[in-house]
Amino acid sequence: MSAVTPTGLQIDRVSKELGGRTVVSDLELEVRAGELTCLLGPSGCGKTTTLRMIGGFLNADRGRILIDGADVSGLSPDRRPTAMVFQNYALWPHMTVYKNVAFGLKLRKLSKREIQERVEHILELVGLTHHVHSYPARISGGEQQRVALARALVLEPKVLLLDEPLSNLDAKLRVRVREEIREIQQRIGITTVFVTHDQDEALSISDRVAVMSGGKVEQYADARGLYREPATAFVAGFVGAMNFYPGTVVSGGVEIEGGVVVPCDDLSTTESGEWDIAVRPEDVTVSVEGDGAVADVVREVPRGHYKELVLRAGPNEIRAFVGPELPTGEHVRVAFARALLYRDGALHRTRSPALT
Repeated sequence: MSAVTPTGLQIDRVSKELGGRTVVSDLELEVRAGELTCLLGPSGCGKTTTLRMIGGFLNADRGRILIDGADVSGLSPDRRPTAMVFQNYALWPHMTVYKNVAFGLKLRKLSKREIQERVEHILELVGLTHHVHSYPARISGGEQQRVALARALVLEPKVLLLDEPLSNLDAKLRVRVREEIREIQQRIGITTVFVTHDQDEALSISDRVAVMSGGKVEQYADARGLYREPATAFVAGFVGAMNFYPGTVVSGGVEIEGGVVVPCDDLSTTESGEWDIAVRPEDVTVSVEGDGAVADVVREVPRGHYKELVLRAGPNEIRAFVGPELPTGEHVRVAFARALLYRDGALHRTRSPALT
């Protein structure tokens, strides 16, 4: 019998109102010890408010926040076993890297020897020993981010909180630094909550992702589960590219607007009635000849190792990801290799075995 992984962080039916508006509503979430969870969602969905409540910078109106089983809801930020890395890093410009990292330890009145040992250890961990005497303005954005991370980790928190820490970096540097954060997080095994609106960021570094909308968690799953089995239409549209059509299931496929029938062999004709039909662009098969619905090629978008086709079938736009070698003309045939059915915004669970 395998051991149960303990819960590092539990958010128990937490709600928060700000400015007369409910920002977080009855939210429940568990983050296992040593796990990195991303809160992912559009602006205004409540993810940063949730993070600030975990850290104690905002008090929840209702509900509890527990860390390692202990209720910390009534504790101030300095008394919680958490540490926050802010979006703008909040480094002291007049202090060296060493003094920035040591600042929190001095407030805790640790001895000079212990401060030195812990700061030197953490700077080695994040690869900044060569900048120990540098000032923030003299180092790069990625290095500033690592100083902010070191300042949080040196406090030895039980839960690390990161509020869009990569938003000030350029695209290439973001990828490198997020990989560094993930590597450090895994090496020390710290429970981590990472807020982002960038789905690529969330899917690439998380153990699990909580997709938020309107102050609630729409789905909490690993990257594959979110992408291949989005539980709601919101998640399906927010995570990755998706084609959506109102339609019905017919023999051998789906009928979408304009009477266009697109073959899709893995759907059962027992799924009667109107559906919201969702299809990933990579699940759209395109051929120059053969079976399938007739579609016109509107444009081609090169994507390097693949290309994106924008197609028109009747009044419907269909986006497809295909190999760069596929020849295309003015007209092609399209079929769906896989489709998901939604009704009232929820994924229909009674599907044929080929969809599971």
